[in-house]
Amino acid sequence: METALSTVDSPLLFDTVDGAVDYKGLPALRQHSGGWRSASFIIGVEIAERFAYYGISANLITYLTGTLGQSTATAAENVNAWSGTASLLPLLGAFVADSFLGRYRTIVFASLIYILGLGLLTLSALLPSQSTSHYLDTKIALGSSYQLQVMLFFFSLYLVAIGQGGHKPCVQAFGADQFDGEDPEESKAKSSFFNWWYFGISGSATVAICVSSYIQDNLSWSLGFGIPGMAMFLALGVFLLGTRTYRYSVKRNEESAFLRIGRVFVNAVRNWRTSPSALAIEEEARGTLPHRSAEQFKYGSNSCYKAIWILLCGRFLDKALVSPDGSKEGRVCTLREVEEARAVLRLVPIWVTSLGYAIVFAQTSTFFTKQGATMDRTIFDGFEIPAASLQLFIGLTIILFIPIYDRIFVPLARAFSRKPAGITILQRIGTGMILSIIDMAVAALVEMKRLKTAQEYGLVDKPDATVPMSILWLVPQYVLAGAADVFTMVGLQEFFYDQVPIELRSVGLALYLSIFGVGSFLSSFLVSVIEDATGRDGRYSWFADNLNQAHLDYFYWLLAGMSTAALAAYLYFANAYIYNRRNTN
Repeated sequence: METALSTVDSPLLFDTVDGAVDYKGLPALRQHSGGWRSASFIIGVEIAERFAYYGISANLITYLTGTLGQSTATAAENVNAWSGTASLLPLLGAFVADSFLGRYRTIVFASLIYILGLGLLTLSALLPSQSTSHYLDTKIALGSSYQLQVMLFFFSLYLVAIGQGGHKPCVQAFGADQFDGEDPEESKAKSSFFNWWYFGISGSATVAICVSSYIQDNLSWSLGFGIPGMAMFLALGVFLLGTRTYRYSVKRNEESAFLRIGRVFVNAVRNWRTSPSALAIEEEARGTLPHRSAEQFKYGSNSCYKAIWILLCGRFLDKALVSPDGSKEGRVCTLREVEEARAVLRLVPIWVTSLGYAIVFAQTSTFFTKQGATMDRTIFDGFEIPAASLQLFIGLTIILFIPIYDRIFVPLARAFSRKPAGITILQRIGTGMILSIIDMAVAALVEMKRLKTAQEYGLVDKPDATVPMSILWLVPQYVLAGAADVFTMVGLQEFFYDQVPIELRSVGLALYLSIFGVGSFLSSFLVSVIEDATGRDGRYSWFADNLNQAHLDYFYWLLAGMSTAALAAYLYFANAYIYNRRNTN
C-alpha cells in the first residue's frame, strides 16, 4: 500500500510537459493538466467574449446612423476606426502579458476592463437621445444630455476595445499552450484546436447577431448592450473555473520579447553606417559566421526576392551585433535576439499582402448591413428580420463548413499530399483570398440589381422606401464571406502562431490581429477619400445617405480589383516562403 501511494504521489514517475507548470508552480503532469479539458474552458471563455463583442459590433452602424444621427459614410468610418483600434490593441496586450503579467493574469484584468466598458455602454444607452434623420454637423450646438451620451458612448466603446486588446491575443495563445507541440498526439490536437476554436466563436457570433440585433431593433438598445455585458461576466467565471487544470508556460527571467526585438532594430539603424569589413571583423571576434542568419531564411529559387531579403534581414540586422558607434560601451544585441527579430521580420510580406483580405472583411458589418436595411426584410406576415441579422449566415457557414473541412477535406487532402494538415497553411490562406474576391464580385452584382430595381419602381428619390427586392439576395455574399474566413482567418491564426519562436507566440497572434486592425483603418481611409472625391460639387457620393443614389457597386468592384492585386503579390511571396517547422510544410 505504501509503495502504491508513493508511486502515485511521485511526479517523477509521470510524464511532465517541458516548459510548463501547473497552478502550484510545479512541473505540469501531462495526464493531469492541459489537453482538451483545459482547452474547453478557454474555448468557452472565448465563446462568451465573442458573443459580447459581436453583440455590439454587428449592429453598431445602425446605432450610429439612428440614435446618434450620423451619416452613412461617417458611421462606417467610425465603425472601422473602432474595430481597427480593437484589432491593433492586442499588440499592447501581448506586450503587457509577455513583459509583466503573464497570459493568465492579463486575461483576468482585461476581462474586468471589458465588463466595466460594457456596463458604461449600457448606461449611455439609457440616457435620453436626440436622434435625427439627417447628419448632425459637429458645429451644431447639441443639448448637454446628448453631448454626455455621445461622450460616454465613445468612451465606453473604446474601453471595450482596450479590454478586448488584452483578452484576444492571450486567450488564444493560452488555449494553444494547453497542447504540447513536441508530442505527436497533442500536436495533431493543436491543429484541430484552431479549427474548433473558430467553430466555437463563429457559433457564438451567430447567436449574438440574431439575439442582440433583434433586441436592439425591436426592444431597446440598453438591453441589447446589457446582455453582452452579462455574457462577459459569465466568461470571466468560466475562465476562473479552469484555473486548476491549466498548463502555464514557464516565464523565463528575461526581458520582454517586444523589448528585445525593438532593441535589435534600434541598434541596427544606429549602426547603419557600419561597413561590411568592420562587421566581418566583429563577427569573427564573436565567433559567428557572416550571413549565417540570412542563409537560414533563404527563399527557394526566387533569386530577386532572396537578394532583397538577405539585404534587409541578413546583413542589416547583423549590424545590431556591433556596439553603437563602434564603442565597447552600450547594450549589444546577442545572436539569439537578432534571430528573434529576423523570425518576426520574415513574416512581414505575408502580413502586408493579407491586408487586401482584411479590407474586404471590414465591409460585412458596415455597408452589407446598410444594403439590407433598404430591402424587403419580411420573412412572413408581420415579421421583419433586422438587417444586421444576415451576418448570421457567416457564422452558419463557418459552423457547417469547419467540421467538413476538419473531418472530410483534411483526411482526403492528406491522402494525396502526405501533409499532416492536408494542405499547407499558406495554401489555405490563399484559397480564402480567392473566395473573398468572388465575394466582392457577387456583392457588386447584387447591388447593381438592387439599384436597377429601385430605378424601375421609381424609388431613386425615396430613401425611406423599401426596395421590392428580398434581403435574401444578400445571403450568397455572406456565405462566401464565411467560407473565406474558414480558410484565411483560421490559416492566418495558425500561421502567425506557428511560425514564430515559442516565446514570441503572443507577439505572433497580435501580429495576426493587427492585420485586421490596419485593414479596418485602411477601409475607413478609403471611404473618407472616396466620399470626398465623389461627393464634390453637389453630386451624390458612392456612399450617399440615400443608397438608391449611391454606388456601393463601384466600391465593391474597386475592392475586388485591389484584392486581386494583393492576391498576386501574396502568391509571389507565399511561393517563395520556406516554413521553419517540418509539420507545417
